[in-house]
Amino acid sequence: MEQVVVPHAPPPPGELASRYRAVRTLTERLREPLSAEDCQGQSMEDASPTKWHLAHTSWFFETFVLAPGWPTYRPFHAEFRVLFNSYYQQVGPQHPRPHRGLLTRPSLDEVLAYRAHVDRHVLELLASGNGRREPLTAVIELGLHHEQQHQELILTDAKHLLAANPLRPAYREATRTPRAGGVPLHWRSYAGGLSKIGHSGRGFAFDNEQPRHDAALLPFALSTRPVTNGEFLAFVEDRGYEQPALWLSDGWSTARARDWAAPLYWERRDGTWWQFTLAGSRPLALDEPVCHLSFYEADAYATWSGARLPTEAEWEVAAAGARVSGNLLDSGLLHPAPAAHGNGMQQLFGDVWEWTRSAYAPYPGYRPPTGALGEYNGKFMCNQIVLRGGSCATPASHIRATYRNFFPPDARWQFSGMRLARNA
Repeated sequence: MEQVVVPHAPPPPGELASRYRAVRTLTERLREPLSAEDCQGQSMEDASPTKWHLAHTSWFFETFVLAPGWPTYRPFHAEFRVLFNSYYQQVGPQHPRPHRGLLTRPSLDEVLAYRAHVDRHVLELLASGNGRREPLTAVIELGLHHEQQHQELILTDAKHLLAANPLRPAYREATRTPRAGGVPLHWRSYAGGLSKIGHSGRGFAFDNEQPRHDAALLPFALSTRPVTNGEFLAFVEDRGYEQPALWLSDGWSTARARDWAAPLYWERRDGTWWQFTLAGSRPLALDEPVCHLSFYEADAYATWSGARLPTEAEWEVAAAGARVSGNLLDSGLLHPAPAAHGNGMQQLFGDVWEWTRSAYAPYPGYRPPTGALGEYNGKFMCNQIVLRGGSCATPASHIRATYRNFFPPDARWQFSGMRLARNA
């Protein structure tokens, strides 16, 4: 998703320059395991080539920071202002999004030179008097959070691309073994009533997290951890993909049309289930959170299990006050890990994005932003569902309890899983 910032006091220019270097460097580190050919490929319409992610995030800073903040700035390449504009790439007749993989030129080396050019000028601007103006620093911070969204997309899009390769190549070797799991699923009850949800106005947030408002909740309970591969495998083996009564009508039609019989990246070999990961194919680990589910699959499983998916308000009430920690991008695992032994709510942040049953809609009292950055916002659509909590590919400094992610209900290539809910 791409959104605009909620106004707040940004960090000082010196601190912002350090954060700028760190975020931009991490993006290029995520690119390093990929060949130039890998960076060119596009395996489906919803994904983008890594090379495009590298260039588009630089286009953002050039367009919204350097052009207005530096009157004498000269663009790296005049045509990049249109070529890597996501808005034109999605709706423009000259550069439709499904054709991003056809951009064999500019080369990867030229895109990396473009990034270096933009970085040099942004850092010079931050060191100057003009770079210390609050409106400009706020846009730079927005650009960094926008780039962190694309860091996650680099990993999810590359995973889909490599999985489409008959050789099933690994993005990289596994860095460490996930912790042991086997934690039983328990339930935690909540009293309901009027609860405040939404961003409080302190620190960075996207506009769709505001305004903070009251949500009326009936008593409910949430499972203390996400659903695991082993639990979802029981649904598969019980022919859950063959029972239309478990599915929403659109979900059943989609599952039949696309011949779904298991989560994305699951594969049965000689009677054993395997799963494709960023470290290559390996036997399915039953105690890991189930991943790469569509909303339709998550909803069908919840119905089969006698539960339901939580609303986003229920999820946020459960996560309020919880420390943002867990198996996020910073852990380096790049794959969901089993729940740790312990009591209370677990894995609220990281591992897998958790589908909710809430349609992506504006909060009461929402007012869309104006100006050039408005193209990133106010796009509340009837075919998007909210997910919460972040994944193993989400940077820790990017996520919070009020963060609202959203995807179409048939999306499977993101690190998306589920947590169960039920009425208390």
